[in-house]
Amino acid sequence: MRQEWSPEDVVACWTLVDGDWDLVANKTGPTRLGFCLTLKFFEMEGRFPEFIEEFPQPAVEYVAGLVKVPAAELAKYDLAGAKRHRKQIREALQFRPATLDDEERLTAWLAVEVCPVELVEDRQREAPLVECQARKIEPPGRTRIEKVLVAARNRWEKVFCARTIERLGDVGVARLLALVAEDNEEGAGLLALLKRQVRRARRHRSQVEPGKQRFPTAGDCQAVYPPP
Repeated sequence: MRQEWSPEDVVACWTLVDGDWDLVANKTGPTRLGFCLTLKFFEMEGRFPEFIEEFPQPAVEYVAGLVKVPAAELAKYDLAGAKRHRKQIREALQFRPATLDDEERLTAWLAVEVCPVELVEDRQREAPLVECQARKIEPPGRTRIEKVLVAARNRWEKVFCARTIERLGDVGVARLLALVAEDNEEGAGLLALLKRQVRRARRHRSQVEPGKQRFPTAGDCQAVYPPP
């Protein structure tokens, strides 16, 4: 979650409405403040914060004023142990925890919809969180998300390679295999060069201004990395 908030945005996004106060009920002290911040955080992010520091300070001070608990009391809130609070928030917002079946569906979705068109890893990592929020699913933890991403990338790479080999045909595949044969030093050098250029292309893409990114074409590669 972003940490810089204007006063207008804080009021618009972190104000407790009628239904929120019903959930707060008779909670007091650090529990009251921590619960309210967690509730509003989940409404916006579709996930629970891992650390107290994820709460933006302007929001902490604003909500503290609403619930009449000193902002400094937030340090006493047991974020990791507040399982009952998370359950209460999930039920109120009609979310549910992710299952193994959900992770498999996320993997399939990423492999088909995201990996073919998005090469930046941070954006790939953000995609399942957004998708889980749309499906009203609390996303898996950080480690599980990484496993889902790795599985999706591997699945897409296999599909991509299979399609490429099919388009090359038997003759093209035979020529490629001959090029990278162990006894072909020239071919091994060319393969290493191609790998380096792919890595450079990915770094170049990650530095492109947000909103102007697109999938690189063969012409792009020749322009940025002319043949030796």
